[in-house]
Amino acid sequence: MKAILIANPKGGSGKTTLSTNVAGYLASCGHGVDLLDLDRQKSASQWLVSRTSNLPKIGLLHAGAQKPVAADWLVIDSPAGLHGKNLDHALKLAHKVIVPVAPSLFDIQATREFLEILRNEKAVRKGRTFVGVVGMRMAPHTRAATTLEQFIAGLDLPVLAYLRETQAYVNAAFEGKSLFDLPHYLAERELEQWAYMLNWLEEV
Repeated sequence: MKAILIANPKGGSGKTTLSTNVAGYLASCGHGVDLLDLDRQKSASQWLVSRTSNLPKIGLLHAGAQKPVAADWLVIDSPAGLHGKNLDHALKLAHKVIVPVAPSLFDIQATREFLEILRNEKAVRKGRTFVGVVGMRMAPHTRAATTLEQFIAGLDLPVLAYLRETQAYVNAAFEGKSLFDLPHYLAERELEQWAYMLNWLEEV
């Protein structure tokens, strides 16, 4: 089983959006996928409740559940404020960590500190867990987006994607869908932005 941790201690950074869409992609490829919802708001769980039976199946796990044995992939939607022993435990499970960053001063500062913590984690230092960064809700030609791009470009980490601000994610989520469950013409531009990240996820 391969595990992907979506993590940022800042609330509202886009963790659940990434988690549900990563899970949706893997399920659409025919993989067995479980989604571990650690967020207190349980938004990912609510998304799965809305997901109809004709869509590729995604299993749901909660905190304290036994480690799944049947799934090919585990996607972990982490809570805000993830740190200490909880972070250590999540990293022991994870092969890859995706850190979403929203375009605001507060998000950038929180992410800078979190990435420094990740760099010092044993699993990351030893090359057992790999970290990548995603710019979220990017609005072209705005100061916030430019500042975020400059911040991410200065990191010694893979930049997996810049995902634009769009209603495609919101509209899909209302129906328990990911971008990968939509007709291609409805999400063509967004899917192009995911291409590098998906390749990185599936690299061994």
